[in-house]
Formats: sequence, structure tokens, C-alpha cells
Amino acid sequence: MKLTAAVAQMTSGGDLDENLRQAEALIADAARRGAELAVLPENFALLADDEKAKLAVAEPVPGDGKILTAMREAARRHRIALVLGGLPERSDRSTHVRNTCVYLDRDGAIAAVYRKIHLFDVAIPDGATYRESASVEPGAEPIVADTPWGKLGLSVCYDVRFPELYRALAARGARMLVVPAAFTLHTGRDHWHVLLRARAIENLSFVLAAAQYGRHNPKRVTYGHSLIVDPWGQILAEVGDHPGVAVAELDFAYQDKLRAELPSLAHRKL
Repeated sequence: MKLTAAVAQMTSGGDLDENLRQAEALIADAARRGAELAVLPENFALLADDEKAKLAVAEPVPGDGKILTAMREAARRHRIALVLGGLPERSDRSTHVRNTCVYLDRDGAIAAVYRKIHLFDVAIPDGATYRESASVEPGAEPIVADTPWGKLGLSVCYDVRFPELYRALAARGARMLVVPAAFTLHTGRDHWHVLLRARAIENLSFVLAAAQYGRHNPKRVTYGHSLIVDPWGQILAEVGDHPGVAVAELDFAYQDKLRAELPSLAHRKL
């Protein structure tokens, strides 16, 4: 079986409605190019300079909030499965949201929900400090979605630095791994490609990494370079330094061949 998949690259800002319009336009472009599955980046609906802004737009999952309603309608309209890379889900704590990745099937139904486990709390040399845990409540459970093309392992951004999560997803049968992200420019230019190709090679899995790109506000610049990587670590498609969509065909017979020739997943001891 083969799947035509897409990763969307956005420059989201502080205007929710404009971000949703940008996302829907990229979904439409992916569908026109034959994609049956499209992945949106982390923070696709909102990437504001005030971290508290996401508290105001957070919505329940499942639910009928503005973000989910718009994306479910887009999935149905274009007959395309979607990974909503990371949206602000309402939490029981009034001061926090969850950074939540949702898989929608082609009918717009919510088929899987993952809450980001690893939160980005770092101070980097460019002077920027990030404390995601100050406003985000972490998840705790690896999630694999059942799709018509095989199992899909869900993750978000900073998770990519923790290979044990992806091994757990592979052990649960994942053939594809999604890494929606808003990687900083400082870390992205040195680590983004290396980490994604490593996760693909280690797990002999396709990796679909949809990223934010560019200047979002005075406090935030992201690296971009959304990628689709095959199980041998080869880059099948990549978006350049601009918003857009990259599309590639995933050949699962090729993946089966690689996994048979190099059965490293079966050789795991720890």
C-alpha cells in the first residue's frame, strides 16, 4: 500500500482567525496535490507573543470550539485526514492548557488525541528563555492512531529529543511518526534534520514533520524546513524558507522490505 502525505509549514501569529484561514488554504493545497493525509505544525492556531493568549482560546477536546470545528469541516470538505499538530486544549487548571495533537479521519471525526509529554523549559544562548510548563500541563501517555494506511505515532516538537517515546510508539505498531513543531531557529539549524532522520532510522519508520517558520512576533523566530523522511533516513520532501506544503508518497512495501532486511526492531534487548 502507498500513501500520499503532506506536511504544512506555517507562520502563525496572534490572530486566531487568520491562522485558521492560513491552515485551511494549506490543507486545500495539499488535497489538490493528491494528499490523503496532511500534518499541521505545533501552535498552528495561535502563536502569540503573550503566552496567556492561549488560555483565552483554549477549547475542550473533544468539543465544538472554533479550532476543532474549522478543522473538522476542512477534513470533510477536502476528504483528507488531518493531524492537528498542537492546539490549546482546555485544562482543569485555569492557569494552564494542554498542548494537544489530534488525528482527524477523512470524515472529520476525532480518532486519536495525544497530549504533549515533554515540555520545553530552556534558556538558549540567543537570549530567549522558554518555560512551557508555566502555562502547559503535560500529558503522560504515548498514543498511536489507527489509520487506513497503518498505525500513526503522535508526538509534538520537543518530544523529538526523547527517543524512548518513539521506540514505544514503534513497539505499539507505528509505521509512521508525526513530529509537528515550532522549533527555534537557534536549535533547528543544527539539530532539526539530524533528530528527525535519527528517529526515522532507529524505528525504520516514515517521519512527517510539519514546522512553523519565520518571525511570529518580537519574541519568537522559528526554523521551518518541514520534512518527510523515509525509513532509511532519506528526505523525500522538504519545504524551504517560506510557508507552504511538501508532498511525498510513502511506500509501505519498501518499508516492509527494509524491516525484513534489517530487523533491528526485533533485536531490541532493553
